[in-house]
Amino acid sequence: MNPPKTDARRHHDPDVRGFASDNYAGAHPEVLAALALANGGHQVAYGEDDYTENLQRIVRSHFGATAEAFPVFNGTGANVVALQAVTDRWGAVICAESAHIHVDEGGAPERMGGLKLLTVPTPDGKLTPELIDKQAYGWDDEHRAMPQVVSITQSTELGTLYTPDEIRAICDHAHAHGMKVHLDGSRIANAAASLNVPMRTFTNAVGVDILSLGGTKNGALFGEAVVVLNQDAVSHMKHLRKLSMQLASKMRFVSVQLEALLAKDLWLRNARHANEMAQRLAEGVRAVHGVEILYPVQANGVFAKLPHDVSERLQKRFRFYFWDEAAGVVRWMCAFDTTEDDVDAFVAALKEEMAR
Repeated sequence: MNPPKTDARRHHDPDVRGFASDNYAGAHPEVLAALALANGGHQVAYGEDDYTENLQRIVRSHFGATAEAFPVFNGTGANVVALQAVTDRWGAVICAESAHIHVDEGGAPERMGGLKLLTVPTPDGKLTPELIDKQAYGWDDEHRAMPQVVSITQSTELGTLYTPDEIRAICDHAHAHGMKVHLDGSRIANAAASLNVPMRTFTNAVGVDILSLGGTKNGALFGEAVVVLNQDAVSHMKHLRKLSMQLASKMRFVSVQLEALLAKDLWLRNARHANEMAQRLAEGVRAVHGVEILYPVQANGVFAKLPHDVSERLQKRFRFYFWDEAAGVVRWMCAFDTTEDDVDAFVAALKEEMAR
């Protein structure tokens, strides 16, 4: 059958790629093919479809027999729903000062979720039991929001990784204080690829209670999931998802994307490639005098410091963001579709601008 005609027109150059965000990338062709496969005919709405049912089987193969996935529209939605599920109305969440839930979600956890965030400065984006203790107190003080959850990010907002043992120590410490542990896994695939371990190794196997499972940054068109790992830790997930406006009517189109990523190894292939491109970028940048890489390059991001005017000129040639503009710190992200030629061209442009 011939493909249907459309009046839509392409408004961009598909050969242009930058280093601003892995969200800039399109959807992986295998994900698009899965969406087409799920299209046509009628399926029960609101998650009672065959694709969402099969997603549960796939998620359990990654995260254990008791894991349950709740597909949502986006990462902020996943985090807000997950954190609401493990807190009371008077509860608070301990997180790194650089955490996405604190810096980049427009206050949604606090304004929409009704949560209090208790932040802790960290040198590398990672919490430790000792850092958690800076906010883990006052459970009986009615004048203070009660610490009930520790939220960590893997990989972190600074591109660093927790080892499984580090997450186990956090979970043991949090649970000893009666707190639960949430993991923001918007780039969980990049972490698993870099650590070369299954995702379960640093989630359910070490005590994480609930997970925000990323898809968009790993090649999906849209869609993430809240994965409940500890059924005893949460309550009323279905109601919270609906209340938070994250219940998709045509949920099969979210679920089939996650199925395409997770059923075999597409999630891992995409993440490994993005990580490899970040390593190639870091190697090229290290050879440029006057540019400093600030954190270990452990996933698909490179954080660097260079002269402000150089960054501004370079931004006219490649898209990327300042991380801390006052300090001259920038962030360069690689995606599943970043090519070696993209990286080499960027490094060449950086050298040119630094030489001016």
